[in-house]
Amino acid sequence: MDSANASSPGPAEAAPPVVAGISERDGLILAFERHWWKYAGAKEQAIRDQFQMSATRYYQVLNALIDRPEALAHDPLLVKRLRRLRAARQRARSARRLGIEV
Repeated sequence: MDSANASSPGPAEAAPPVVAGISERDGLILAFERHWWKYAGAKEQAIRDQFQMSATRYYQVLNALIDRPEALAHDPLLVKRLRRLRAARQRARSARRLGIEV
């Protein structure tokens, strides 16, 4: 192997892998969820302004999205954080129903 081949990256190393299966809207939802606190006003109003959907529908779409492996591949830190928060909320609801203090 000569030095020219050793120092230049191959085609597979030059470009990051493309994540298949995530739509533009899904990417925008993940980006919004990563930076929603930067928007003025309530989050629900920002959701209506940006996505033209109710907050309830947005959260339904978001919850389905973070369960998909494509979303995990797209933004692993955000998706894992959102999954962790969702699990914590589910545990708290279950504990309240059972009368257990968490």
